[in-house]
Amino acid sequence: MNNKPLKNTTSLPLKNSTSMQFPNPPPQSPPHLPGSISLLDFLASNVVLGEEVYHFGHPHHVFHMVDVPEIFTCAGCNEKGSGKRFTCQQCDFKLHEFCGMVPEELKAHPLHMYHQSLFSSKPVKGGKSTCDVCGKPAKGYTFKCNACSYQMHPCCAILSNEINISVHPHPLRILHSVTTSVPNGDPGFVCGECNRAKRSGRVYRCTVCEYHLHAVCAKRMVNGLPANGKKKSSKLGTVARLASQVIIQLIGRLVQGLGEGFGEALIQSDPRGRR
Repeated sequence: MNNKPLKNTTSLPLKNSTSMQFPNPPPQSPPHLPGSISLLDFLASNVVLGEEVYHFGHPHHVFHMVDVPEIFTCAGCNEKGSGKRFTCQQCDFKLHEFCGMVPEELKAHPLHMYHQSLFSSKPVKGGKSTCDVCGKPAKGYTFKCNACSYQMHPCCAILSNEINISVHPHPLRILHSVTTSVPNGDPGFVCGECNRAKRSGRVYRCTVCEYHLHAVCAKRMVNGLPANGKKKSSKLGTVARLASQVIIQLIGRLVQGLGEGFGEALIQSDPRGRR
């Protein structure tokens, strides 16, 4: 590491805390707030110095933020991603932006508000193997409830009980459950992103119309991937360039000591038009 002066940052003071405080109870609709704080600004378990990050999971090398369209596998959560990531310039270790900035605990998360969830860097041997939000395998970084078996990927923890996406004009609210009483377990809707009906995990439904979105498809937006499936790196083209510009904003004040408002996760995906 050279001796050049480190750039100033906009990272928030830690105040001896590595937790993220969520509202209790969560709001029924996204609050309209004039300000927003990006993921790079929220409380983290790491030290941010200018554009350099020291991460506990890879302490012997420094990380730098890059924004490129190529698909990568996050060394933290083992989920795919595209666009912004922390990368080690001395080896092939890469992390999602949010996996590089994870807090040690979540308090009263909107999707699991009554218990505290603690960060875990690896799966518990013989423990639960899937995420309770997207229904996909949990192979690396997770948040695990310290009172029950609930767990979720860091990228799923970015989601909330109500979200807004750029491809649909109305707020989407997560359903408590999806009925399977109809023949063949058909839930009675088709996801507006992947055009499939039944998939693992939870489902969002529009608060105004019949638009539905799988939580796993919302997660792909968070990860910077096209919602209709992973594309080969050589064929990313315009869609991948748009995906690499995914913006995840947490409205309100995120960290303990700066207030208790979590606000809403705004997921900006490729602007393919309103549905």
